[in-house]
Amino acid sequence: MARRIIDLSIPIANDIPADPPIQVPHIEYVDHQQSLPQLLPFFPGLKAEDLPDGAGWAVEKVTLSTHNGTHLDAPWHYHPTMNHGEPAWRIDDVPLDWCFQPGVKLDFRHFPDGYVATAEDVETELKRIGHKLKPLEIVVVNTSAGAKFGQPDYVASGCGMGYEATMYLLDRGVRVTGTDGWSWDAPFVHTAKKYTETNDASLIWEGHKAGRHIGYSHIEKLHRLEELPATGFTISCFPVKIEKASAGWCRAVAILED
Repeated sequence: MARRIIDLSIPIANDIPADPPIQVPHIEYVDHQQSLPQLLPFFPGLKAEDLPDGAGWAVEKVTLSTHNGTHLDAPWHYHPTMNHGEPAWRIDDVPLDWCFQPGVKLDFRHFPDGYVATAEDVETELKRIGHKLKPLEIVVVNTSAGAKFGQPDYVASGCGMGYEATMYLLDRGVRVTGTDGWSWDAPFVHTAKKYTETNDASLIWEGHKAGRHIGYSHIEKLHRLEELPATGFTISCFPVKIEKASAGWCRAVAILED
């Protein structure tokens, strides 16, 4: 049986509009010549010409948030408590068995930017693909944002998952979800307009805030979800172990057995 791995992760890179201005990462690249002043002092008397081709090492210095790139959010990111009062888990508390499970894809590319998906939308899509959710399955949402990665309007694109939709998944035992959008919730620019019209603060980050009631994690800024079938694959999304952090970067992949 052949195994195929689809990389669902975006790169952490300079000059790609994958985050709002307050959260842009920066990578400084040091090549094999630029690194010689770092390397040579470790070995007194060593000269560059003593090294093969006079080359040192390549290394990068990175300034970034735990929410840059494809990453797994911990319940702590959403609220200080989860499960109706229990201290929220940080990323180093998230059970690893949550992060390697069968995947299910919901295709919500037809919803407009800023739309907030409902429980009924989730139920309708599950019926369309003929799937009944099982505990711990990882549910990923393919939105219109996926096709816009790298473009200036990426952050403002795609639908979001509302409180009802999120709780529908959590009530059925799902503990990791994911989206190819910048956020699990609708893009802020659209929610801000609704808040201005209604002054209803419950609209803000409503999908994230479902974690107050049932602790869960989600993967943000996935990629290539359009290449996945609705079911029949496994997702691996183990996060980098950062002590007491609200998220950890992950190399999310889908594994298909053909």
